[in-house]
Amino acid sequence: MNQSTQRQQALAPLARSEPWDMLIIGGGITGAGIAREAARRGLAVLLTEQKDFAWGTSSRSSKMVHGGLRYIASGDYKTTLLSVRERERMLSEADGLVNEMHYVMPHYKGKFPPPWIFNTLLRVYDRIAGKRYFKYFKKDAFLRLNPNIKQDKFLGASQFSDAVTDDSRLVMRVLDEAIHDGAHAINYLKAESLITNEQGLVVGATLKDTASKDKDQTYKVHAKVVVSATGAWADTLRMQAREQTEQSFNKQIRPSRGSHLVVSQERLPTSQAYTFLHPADKRAVFVYPWENRTVLGTTDLDHPPLNDEEVGITSAEVDYLLAATNSLFDDTDLNREDVISTWAGVRPLIADSGNGKRVSPSKEKRDHSVWLDNNLVTVSGGKLTTFRLIALDVLKKCQEVLDLDDSATQNQAINGDQVFSKVAPIHPKFATLPSDLQQRLQGFYGLQLDTLLELAHEEDLAYVTDSNTIWAEIRFAARFEQVIHLDDLLLRRTRLGLTLPHGAMTPLISARLKQICQQELGWNEQKWQQEVARYSELWQRYYHLPAA
Repeated sequence: MNQSTQRQQALAPLARSEPWDMLIIGGGITGAGIAREAARRGLAVLLTEQKDFAWGTSSRSSKMVHGGLRYIASGDYKTTLLSVRERERMLSEADGLVNEMHYVMPHYKGKFPPPWIFNTLLRVYDRIAGKRYFKYFKKDAFLRLNPNIKQDKFLGASQFSDAVTDDSRLVMRVLDEAIHDGAHAINYLKAESLITNEQGLVVGATLKDTASKDKDQTYKVHAKVVVSATGAWADTLRMQAREQTEQSFNKQIRPSRGSHLVVSQERLPTSQAYTFLHPADKRAVFVYPWENRTVLGTTDLDHPPLNDEEVGITSAEVDYLLAATNSLFDDTDLNREDVISTWAGVRPLIADSGNGKRVSPSKEKRDHSVWLDNNLVTVSGGKLTTFRLIALDVLKKCQEVLDLDDSATQNQAINGDQVFSKVAPIHPKFATLPSDLQQRLQGFYGLQLDTLLELAHEEDLAYVTDSNTIWAEIRFAARFEQVIHLDDLLLRRTRLGLTLPHGAMTPLISARLKQICQQELGWNEQKWQQEVARYSELWQRYYHLPAA
């Protein structure tokens, strides 16, 4: 099947003549979670995304599924309570995709926080989870395990646990569960404008096919309720909805940029996450293992008004993260030459201007908000960890305009009626795989794993160099996951563009990628060269280092 045929199949649901029960605009984790919950309730659901699934914030987070330890310190106990419960739920239900990760906070004489304060918070944190994760290491015991950290005035270290994930794969897994229950999801369909009736109520949207050669290809889609899950872009459609009835509108979204650096494990070995305060501004930063690499993050800065372009790290942010890391590790002396890749994402913070004072982005609350404006339900804010709770709040708001029985499905598992990551596939190839790869593939692909294994050639079961990704994942994504561009494949369906040198476009890897794209997408030589040029320019500009 070539790419043109795949795209025709993806767009086929747009021929539906009757209104959808729900049109969801936005294909990140929030939109995917809403589609998941709406579809399992029997609604006719269509989700559209202006770029690629998880293109925005949901492929550029810090990859952490956490309870929000700092929210306890700021008095926001409720957010921590809900987040910790969802973290535990995801660890249980999405094993292999959401995995426990140990975090350590080193303590130094005269530096905040002192061990007794931090350890008190950790005990509360564990009490909420109903498990004991907290452990305190005295100086000598910790230094034997972590000889590279700075030792001057070192007192000891506190250990706790949260979780880590591949955020983009989490989106695809939740979307796949939604599709399994009858939802439809289409990428590269931009909501150009809202459709309203004579009363000014939103009854649909005009969607533009941004992947089509025909730049004027649009579709009018009607729905009983339209949900905008566009994150940091949420104000745009809200403004359109309110303009219909000439309601005044003050922007609610405060875009905040968080940026990260990726270095090799050889250059900075880590088996756990380190959290510590930056010496310059006392913000919490992290150094942690992810996908056989080490990640340094994150910044938290106000971002200019958004357009539809990519977001990249700034030179000042690179220096900030390198300085933080070098302040904790003796003799590491990381520099720009050590950076394999970078990524930056924009968080949709809900601006809290109640007291008239503008706080720093790091001090804004991470709560989500849901608004109803003339039949348009808008959701923004919140955390990756609580996406399921956000989806439930959206459905509750939708009940104001949609007949929806929400009584029987409030507490079902995220990943279907069974925890699919615990159920072994039946394909014989599965038994030949290493146990850690089995666990990973079960978590990443769930019900689709047998399909992935059936499609895989024998050589596709090998790892792509020293990454955690096997070639079969690339082939499966190209065949079944609406890949339009090379960056869809290398930056979101897999993370090879973030973890391998030169964005994974080395000669050997590139030759194999080309072969798979030709076989599964029908790309000819001209198309392949166009995609390589497009991807290389994008990667250099937004996923590598900016000019010093």
